[in-house]
Amino acid sequence: MNKRKNLFITASLIFVILITGIYIGAKLNVVNISGISDSGNDVVFAQLQNQNDQNNDEISRSRRNIITETVKQVSPAVVGINVIEIREYKDPFFSLFDDPFFQRYFGSRGTYNREVKGLGSGYLISSDGYIVTNDHVAGNATKITITLTDGRTFDAKVIGSDNASDICLLKIDGDNLPFVELGNSDDIIIGEWVIALGNPFGLFELNDKPTVTVGVISATGMNLDAINERYYLNMIQTDAAINGGNSGGPLVNSVGEVIGMNTLIFTAGNNNGSIGLGFAIPVNKIKRIIEELKEKGSIDRNFEIGMRIQTIDEGIAKYYHLTSTKGVIVTKVYPNTPAEKGDIEVGDIIVEVEGFKINNENSMFSVFHEFRTGQTITLKVLRDDKELTKTMKLVKG
Repeated sequence: MNKRKNLFITASLIFVILITGIYIGAKLNVVNISGISDSGNDVVFAQLQNQNDQNNDEISRSRRNIITETVKQVSPAVVGINVIEIREYKDPFFSLFDDPFFQRYFGSRGTYNREVKGLGSGYLISSDGYIVTNDHVAGNATKITITLTDGRTFDAKVIGSDNASDICLLKIDGDNLPFVELGNSDDIIIGEWVIALGNPFGLFELNDKPTVTVGVISATGMNLDAINERYYLNMIQTDAAINGGNSGGPLVNSVGEVIGMNTLIFTAGNNNGSIGLGFAIPVNKIKRIIEELKEKGSIDRNFEIGMRIQTIDEGIAKYYHLTSTKGVIVTKVYPNTPAEKGDIEVGDIIVEVEGFKINNENSMFSVFHEFRTGQTITLKVLRDDKELTKTMKLVKG
């Protein structure tokens, strides 16, 4: 009897333990006694998986910001430019070979021509193949090869080039080509993000893609000194890295509009790379120049002024009781010229022309390269301690 009772108790304990284990396992999703999945747990798992996918999508989207989208939009219209030009060189011993004795044995070796290869950047401004770049990149080239981001190459011809403004308009034969949108450089905000695209050091050739650097607008209205009879007024300054080969490439704002053309940099010592002082020609000036180049092939600056000027030094400033040496003094006015007809007199101090501040003779020359034949301009002059406004019509010389 006791034996049967003990057996019953043992069996009952085993049954209780088994039921308890099954219950706990079911709650913990370790054992599924029905053979059917727990729909509630599956819903939770699906929700967690969906949240994980959303997080990954959000991370991916956060990498695609307005800068990356702009680069994606603009890059196809950026081109690499390779040129060949013929340059004339002067023999360093030129004067020696002027002597008939040396010419008898060595011939005339005064000057000689050499084929030179160069490179730069540019950007398409129309679907039919018009390209803008710098004059110093392609203006004097005898052969120009354009490379697009899809790897295609084209021979380009010069429609017109202007040395004074350093702007060149090219053309390739093509249809449905990608092109950029030209913005408004009068609407630039100092401190706004900008992107410089181009072909620094010929890197475009490695993968047919432009190099991208990002920075901000550091300043506007920068009037720089002339370089090789090229005049850089009202320039845009940026800290986006610009290096050799970037010349002619677009400077775009964060919404993909071209606001300038990368043109030159300031360097320090023997360093030829970027130190954060890059300058771009404003796009509004580019638009004016390329329209004239497209129509006429050149820029008409064949006008006369009719006066001689001199930079103001300390002595002149003291004599005329000037508080600054900025400006130029008129030293001669020729008869029957725009200067005389505009009531400019000897001794006048010119301090401003058409809104451009005049610092010295160089800035005066630079400013007059902004004007065209037939244009009427306004000058601010100091005469007898009074500021006067004069107008002058630039007639063909």
